[in-house]
Amino acid sequence: MKDLIFRPSKFIIGFYCISLLCLFFYSYTQVDLGLTLTRASFITDIQKSFQYIGYFNRPLSTIFYCLIIISLFKFYGLFLYFAKRGKLSRKTLWAIIFLITAILVFSYNAFSYDLFNYIFDAKILTHYHLNPYMFKALDFPGDKMLAFMHWTHRTYPYGPTWLFLTVPVSFIGFQIFIPTFFLFKILSGLMYLGTVWGIGKIMQVIAPKKELLAVTFFALNPLVIIESLVSAHNDTAMMFLAVISILFLVKKKYLFAFAFLLISIGVKFATVFLLPLFIIFLFQKKNVVIEWSTILYIFLLTMIFALFAASIRSTFQPWYLLYLLPVAALISEANFITVPFFILSFVGLLNYIPYLYTGSWDPPIPMNLLTTNIIGVILALVVGIWLYRKSSKA
Repeated sequence: MKDLIFRPSKFIIGFYCISLLCLFFYSYTQVDLGLTLTRASFITDIQKSFQYIGYFNRPLSTIFYCLIIISLFKFYGLFLYFAKRGKLSRKTLWAIIFLITAILVFSYNAFSYDLFNYIFDAKILTHYHLNPYMFKALDFPGDKMLAFMHWTHRTYPYGPTWLFLTVPVSFIGFQIFIPTFFLFKILSGLMYLGTVWGIGKIMQVIAPKKELLAVTFFALNPLVIIESLVSAHNDTAMMFLAVISILFLVKKKYLFAFAFLLISIGVKFATVFLLPLFIIFLFQKKNVVIEWSTILYIFLLTMIFALFAASIRSTFQPWYLLYLLPVAALISEANFITVPFFILSFVGLLNYIPYLYTGSWDPPIPMNLLTTNIIGVILALVVGIWLYRKSSKA
């Protein structure tokens, strides 16, 4: 019987690997036209052929993206199926996670320019020896990175923790773009792996039998994979530190929990919404019995407020769902959590299609995306409520 369980999973992993490689290669169709990755002529020719698809055959590029996303979500659904039924071993799951990381940390940041800003922010300190809170990229008009950067008009918008993490990486890369670029990607990969590890450790304390499901829910989610490993958003670092703070919380090491939450807030500020709840825990006695499922639902609701606050401040971005997914993973045994977040993640990645197809974010695209996202949220809510009522009657 075990052979019948694991032979198909090996078969599935092989095809899943092909989907990951497709995503890896597709990412290089989006290399900015102002960026030359290498001066080696044969590699440059390959780069140009990839860029031709991304920039000059946008309908084909969009089809490729849609096929990759659909494939990744189909495999994600299969892996969730295996995990929910206890058919996915720890060894197999972690092999898949390391495979994902090993492939995609070397991808191009296809769907966001934020990584370039992270690199330049650290470069202001390590190369120009100036304060990134006071200087912006436009203050260095001779720098070659400005040819392919966006958001060059803003000063450093993040907390000191992110600077503390990125400045050493910038030093190690000697401010040479390609090694620094991949070092930043590796840093994001480590944050992703750390978040996955932290989720597993939390589940070992509060619900050991659901550990692999929680890890699968987060680690194999296509939105998590793309936003953490491909685009390499620093939200991954923020949530890694938040997950570690929750780990200390469930172990009733409240001072460490509080400290790591403050460090998390020092990356970006979304996790500040958790601060009042953590302060309450500082005054809890260690022998108090805590209903962690209830607490985690409150945490999830709190981070939903953080997502809405960030979206109202600017506009909704798909990687804002990273605020929710690590917490949702800890209560993912409930179908009324798993299925709605599956829907939201899929809808989140649909946000890139208009840009891939048209090359711009001009009207009416913002309104169309708002409509799509609202429909996605409503659908997720309706399905979630229906599944909740169904589970309550069972």
